[in-house]
Order: sequence, then structure tokens, then C-alpha cells
Amino acid sequence: MRAAQSFGVDDIRFVADAPDPEPLETDAVVKTEMASLCGSDLHMVGKGWQMPEYPAPPGHPGHEGVGIVEEPPKRYPGGEGIDILEPGDLVLTVPHIWYAKCFAEYQAVDAAHMLKMPSGAPVEHVLMTQQLGTVIFATRRLPESLEGKTCAVLGQGSAGLFWDTVLKHRGASRIIAIEPVDSRRNLSTRYGADETVDVTGDAAKDAVYDLTDGKGADIVIEAVGSTPTLSNAFHLVADEGLCVLFGLPDSNDPQPFDYTEMFKKRANAYSILGAQEEPGLKTFRRALSWIV
Repeated sequence: MRAAQSFGVDDIRFVADAPDPEPLETDAVVKTEMASLCGSDLHMVGKGWQMPEYPAPPGHPGHEGVGIVEEPPKRYPGGEGIDILEPGDLVLTVPHIWYAKCFAEYQAVDAAHMLKMPSGAPVEHVLMTQQLGTVIFATRRLPESLEGKTCAVLGQGSAGLFWDTVLKHRGASRIIAIEPVDSRRNLSTRYGADETVDVTGDAAKDAVYDLTDGKGADIVIEAVGSTPTLSNAFHLVADEGLCVLFGLPDSNDPQPFDYTEMFKKRANAYSILGAQEEPGLKTFRRALSWIV
């Protein structure tokens, strides 16, 4: 089969004769129709974050894919809410990132990590279910209502834009989008942002404090995964505020950040991983209902 394969840091190649996947009993074989690039893929392929030994398995680390079921599983794993699959079904594949191989013509994926899509749905639309689902999953630890809260979103790639939408849906009173790239920043108001900031670092802090009368943001979403934005999140947050660390790290090295700033502000923080492990893929199903 055809596949993309990593042979070293920032060394990804097209392989025309990669071996076909060997499914386990609970796996379905899926012919990939479309796969998308996640920011974490760029960190893994481009910088080697958490990559296995090289060469990596064909198709790794792609974990956002839509395809057609060619072979259903021989048996279904235990657990709730697992779709029964038939040949020809359109499915979203959401394997765990450590085992993902969506950048290949065929993939073998456990049935617990697949979600049946509506027949005839536009592939490029339902593919967005994966990332929107991870954002919805990440909000489970936020307050149920964000009324009266000011939120700052660092980064306006696809994840940051989805964060704008979900935060607005949860009732956030004000969303400040921080992004240095014009084309991304210009999209943010369409997705729910109320204010945009086109600077980074100390200048971003000054801008956010100007917009919040010197208070800072109640909630800061770090949706980039870089060392500078990780540290900057704690400079933007208000006293006793919350930082959500959504972006995957861009290095295997320990990540430095301004602990003094976090300490003085009595800030809270949490990170996100493992939406694919949620029984029944509930947040992905919710994301799909928003899209179709």
C-alpha cells in the first residue's frame, strides 16, 4: 500500500510499497479517504516529539482520518456505544496517537476507536469531528457556565478557532484571540472571538491587560504547544485564574515556564490527553452533531 513514513526527525517520505496492516480480531480494516494534519503531527514528525524508533510505522502519527470499511472486525471489544460496522460504511478513525497510522492507504483500527459517519456526508466536513471532539472533551473540567468570564486563546490554528466556538457556546462573555498570522487572526471573529491581538510575548500581555482593565483573562487556552506560549499563558491569566494546556509539547526536553508568575497568581492549570479513550466516544458524537 501507499503511505507516508518517517525515517528521522523532519524526514518523512512517500512509500509506494508499504506492507498492508495486519488487523487484530477487534480491528476493522479501513481504506483511508482523507486524513488531516494535527499540530501534534508537526511536532512529532518535524521535531521528533514522542516518536518511536526510526523508521516509524507507515502512516504514523496520523490520527485524524475518514475512510471506508473494507473488513469489519471479527469480534467487537467490550464497552458501551461501539458502532456495528459493515463493509462500505463511512467512518471516522480516532486511534490513540501512540498507535495511529492514518497517513496510509489502509489502516487497521480497533472498533472502539471508530465512529460511523452519515452516508453521503462530505468527507472534508466530517473529518473535522476529530479535532472539534478533542476540544469539547477538553472543556469537561471547565465550569458549566462561563457567563461573565473573559477567555484568552493563544493560537488561532484550527484548534484555537474551535476553542473560540466552544467557549462562546459555553457562554463566555468575552473571547480574546491571540495570533500573529493575519489570515488566521482574521478568521477568529467568525468563529466566536470578540477581540483579536496580533502580537506575542510581553506585547500580548500588555494588550490583554489593556483589554481587561489590568486584570488578565479568567481562563487562558494554550492551543499552540510551544515553550514561549506555555510560559506566556501564566502571564496572561488573572489571579486565581485557569490555564488549559491543550497544545502538545514541541520538544521531548523539559519545558521551562515562569513558575514565579504562576505561583504569585495562585493559578490553576490542567492538560488534555486521551479523548479517544472515552467510552462510546461521546464527545466525538457531540462534535459530529454540530457539523452535520
